[in-house]
Amino acid sequence: MIPRHPDAMNHAPHTLLINPTITSRSSARFPLSLLHLSTTLDREGSSSIIDGNMDRDFIDRTLHALDQRAHTAVGISVMGGPQIEPAIAVSRAIRAHRPDTPIVWGGYFPTLYTDTALSAPYVDYAIRGQGEDSFPELITALHAGDTAKLGTVNGLSWKGEGGVVHNPSRPFSRNGPSVVLPYEKLGDPRRYLARTFLGRRTVAHQASVGCRFRCTFCGVAAMFGGATALPPLARLERDLKYLKHGLGADSIQYFDHNFFDREQDMIPLLEIMARFEMPWWCYARADALLNLSESTWKLVRKSRLRMAYIGAESASPAMLKEIRKGTRPDQTLEVAELCRRHGVIPELSFMVAPPENTEEETEHTFEFIR
Repeated sequence: MIPRHPDAMNHAPHTLLINPTITSRSSARFPLSLLHLSTTLDREGSSSIIDGNMDRDFIDRTLHALDQRAHTAVGISVMGGPQIEPAIAVSRAIRAHRPDTPIVWGGYFPTLYTDTALSAPYVDYAIRGQGEDSFPELITALHAGDTAKLGTVNGLSWKGEGGVVHNPSRPFSRNGPSVVLPYEKLGDPRRYLARTFLGRRTVAHQASVGCRFRCTFCGVAAMFGGATALPPLARLERDLKYLKHGLGADSIQYFDHNFFDREQDMIPLLEIMARFEMPWWCYARADALLNLSESTWKLVRKSRLRMAYIGAESASPAMLKEIRKGTRPDQTLEVAELCRRHGVIPELSFMVAPPENTEEETEHTFEFIR
């Protein structure tokens, strides 16, 4: 049975969202996933956010918050790697301090390793994929104490009486936030503006979501299933206006999973970005940049792109084919020169030590990098 909240009949649900520590304060950026999630939770309830990247005592702050008011559930964003340990620590602390409070994990780790996440005694529910629709539906069921509704929440995995239950996956949602993200829930949002090579007050932003490519090594492919959604022009202009004039940002890191998708779709976005004249950084593919026309490259320069993070991955055509990357080593060399001509720094990523021909492939990769 779901523990029924004692105030369920009198108050709207309240959810605590936690971003466990994953980096230093100086490297902290907006916890964009939780900000997006908060906008949907607040439609029929309320939510608050604790960011472990800024608040190093985030576990104590979490327990204090749980003592201050009733919470329908706690949602924890979990990415694989260094965020696992603090996510476990805060989950254990919550379970010991408030054993009846439901704990929900969301993000890449529970999406990719759902059964592993739910095998832990301190994880009650896991949201797979996008959570903007699934999580509010779960919160509604938890707040009402309605066990029957759990089975209707697509994208949810949970511990049933007979074991772990995996509800059907939720289709990709192209709906973005209808309002400016609630940055004020992070305290003073200006403390997230960082000094970088882009500018003195660099801000993090995500305009589009997903990626239409299905590289086998990439968590984005597993999370979004080869789908992508670009922002409406009005929303991008609204957000950039707030970030520049409201927060005082002078440059942007775009954390879009793949910024340059189809050229015809990018041109209107680049035209808006060019009007704001904010140097920017993004993720990109070599083939997409190589396919841009000279007129679009002119617009890219006008929009002040400074650096593109390009997944080169390997110097081996066979390996690129095996991982379904869709690019070739010669394109990596070509895009580096193309970026040089247009004043863009290419930031290239590579995979090393593959399972087959490990030493040979690794040496080949380093020769290619040099």
